[in-house]
Amino acid sequence: MTSGFFAGLDERALFEAGDVYRIAYDEERAARGIVRIAILGAGGVAQAKYMPAIARLQSRWEPIEVVALSTLDDRQAEKLSRAWSVPVYRDSEKLMREHAPDAVLITSSDDAHCELALAALKAGAHVLVEKPIARNLTEADAMCRAAEAADLTLLTVCNKRYSPPYAEASALIGSSTLGEPSLFSAKLVLGYGYVDLLESATVHVFDLARFFMGDLRRIGAIAPATAPDERLARHPRSVVVTVEFESGAVGTILSSTNALSLHPWERVEIFGERAWLCVEDQSTLTLHADEYEPARSWAPVVPNTLVSAEEWGGYIGMLEDFLAAVRGTRSLSPHSRDGLRALELVVATRLSLAQGVPVELPLEAADARNEEAARP
Repeated sequence: MTSGFFAGLDERALFEAGDVYRIAYDEERAARGIVRIAILGAGGVAQAKYMPAIARLQSRWEPIEVVALSTLDDRQAEKLSRAWSVPVYRDSEKLMREHAPDAVLITSSDDAHCELALAALKAGAHVLVEKPIARNLTEADAMCRAAEAADLTLLTVCNKRYSPPYAEASALIGSSTLGEPSLFSAKLVLGYGYVDLLESATVHVFDLARFFMGDLRRIGAIAPATAPDERLARHPRSVVVTVEFESGAVGTILSSTNALSLHPWERVEIFGERAWLCVEDQSTLTLHADEYEPARSWAPVVPNTLVSAEEWGGYIGMLEDFLAAVRGTRSLSPHSRDGLRALELVVATRLSLAQGVPVELPLEAADARNEEAARP
């Protein structure tokens, strides 16, 4: 099962040249144009995910340079300045003026995504912004329009698409092994409730649903009636979402914060033509393709010198695609409006919970009801 992510690994380098850490000189990669990046809002996700991924790419000869960071936390600023030997700003606007980066990673608070993205695009920088793309559809649409008008890349976090098990699953869809998918099922649960369940967590599964199955035409949602007002709450602790795709396929998504943090948390199943696959906890892919043959299962070996945690999480693959788009050497597979569409499913879920009926898609960004539903 090597048609997806692992098809891109250089077996000769790994097993004949002994470069299992993948740090030997890469002439093709090293010859690429340098991309100067700034990180706006260098908090937890930047330091835990993006910056290690950037360091890993640099170790593989990727010409990428972090030129400046911004944070409102003075203690973090001091630490980051020491660790990365770059200037750290409180004022992102001043950072942009003084360094004019080629691209920015926006990992700030959600409320600042739109303002920072529009300013960066106006300054001529390409943008990768953390999910959710914005706090409402009007802001998201404005960001997409600005990127399109300036012919700049705007990417919203879709790292799970690049995670090896999901990349392998994507390669199977439409193949003779699985066929065209007709049924999608997903579960994403959390053991904590301090983030918004829909826009901070379930949005990842919404993006995966579109990635695997295509655009949606209708969505419905229901929450447990464990309290008189929970069904209408902006912060449902549990929700079941039914989805209908333009292709005619259907599916369900179960999401909850009433789970346990250190127990199984994510599962995606896709049913094709007398065959189906399952990705468990973004780790193990199992393919059931023959009535009388054993299932084919693919899982990581830990410890694993071939694939880093940053790769397994999809951050390296996403950054590589983003860098290629910045350089103009490859078109992005995720479109700039994919982040808007994922947010649209969050808004439609809230609308369906409030109205008690399924919601037709697409939504109108400027509709006041949609804007009201977008606010958690």
